[in-house]
Amino acid sequence: MSSLHTAPDPDLPRLHEAVTAWFDDAARDLPWRDPGCSPWGVVVSEFMLQQTPVGRVLPVWRSWMQRWPRPADLAAASTGEAVRAWGRLGYPRRALRLHATAVEITRTHGGRVPAAHDQLLALPGVGAYTAAAIAVFAFGDRQTVVDTNIRRVHARVVAGRALPSRSLTAAETRLAEELMPADDDLAVRWNKAVMELGALVCTARSPRCGQCPVQDACAWVAAGRPEPAEAPRGQSWHGTDRQVRGAIMAVLRSGAAPVPARHLTGPVDVATGAGLPPEVLRDLDALHGLGAPEDQRLRALDGLLRDGLAVAGPAGVSLPG
Repeated sequence: MSSLHTAPDPDLPRLHEAVTAWFDDAARDLPWRDPGCSPWGVVVSEFMLQQTPVGRVLPVWRSWMQRWPRPADLAAASTGEAVRAWGRLGYPRRALRLHATAVEITRTHGGRVPAAHDQLLALPGVGAYTAAAIAVFAFGDRQTVVDTNIRRVHARVVAGRALPSRSLTAAETRLAEELMPADDDLAVRWNKAVMELGALVCTARSPRCGQCPVQDACAWVAAGRPEPAEAPRGQSWHGTDRQVRGAIMAVLRSGAAPVPARHLTGPVDVATGAGLPPEVLRDLDALHGLGAPEDQRLRALDGLLRDGLAVAGPAGVSLPG
C-alpha cells in the first residue's frame, strides 16, 4: 500500500480494502454477528455493550436471548425481572431502557424491530449512536457509526492524533461521514471493520501497530506517535456513589423479599439480620465492607429509588415489580 501520510486526503479505496480485508480474517466470532441473529438480538447487544467489554456481555446476552428471544417476551416480564437478570453488567438503567424499548416495539411495531432509522431513533433509550448501529448491524443500512473505537482509529490514521477528543465533535462526525464507502454493503463492512480494529489493535493504551493493516498509512505513526494532548482519564470506582449503588443493587438482586432499609443504610451488624437469606446477608456484608459513610449509602439508595431501579414499601426496599 502506498503511503497515506497526507492525512486530510487519504487514498480511501486502499484504506477501505486494507481494513475490511483484515477484518475478514481477524473478526471475532460473536453471536450477534451471526447471519442468523435476529434484529432483536442486535438490539440487546447494543444496549449491553455500552461502556461494557464484550467478555462481560457474552454470557448475559446469551442468557437474555434464551429467556427473552423476542421483544414481546421481555415486554411481558416485569422491570424488576429485567434488572435482576442484568446482573453485574453495570449501569443498570440500561435494563430499564431496554425493557421500555421492548414494550414500545411490541405495542407500536407489532413485536418487530423497526428497520427505519428514524423509527429506531424514536425508541426509548435509543440515541444517535445506538440507532445507527442497529440500522447498520441488524439491517445492513448505510449509516455512519461513530463509537470510541472508531473515533480512535480515525484520529490516528487520518488526523495524526494519539486520541480523539473526550467528547464527540462535529468535526469527527464529518470525518467519519467522509471516510464512509459509497457502496452500501462495503459501508456496513467498513463500520464493523474499523470498530474491530480499534477494539483489537488500535487500542487506547497499548496499540499493536505491528499488527495494523494500515500502519504504513497511519498519520500518527508517520508523525512519530506523539503523546495525546490530554492524558486519558480512567474511570474512578472505589469509594464512589456508583460503587455503593452497585453494592445495594447486589443485595436487592440476591433475594425475592424486600430488604429493610435500615440494613442498607444504617450502621447495622449484618449478623443480626434475622430472617434474611444467606445470600442477602453475604451481599449486605460486602456492602458494609466498603466502609461507605451512612450519608453516602442514603444518597445512593435515594438515587436508585429516583431512577426506578428500586422501590420502597412497608416491608423494605426491593427491585421494581
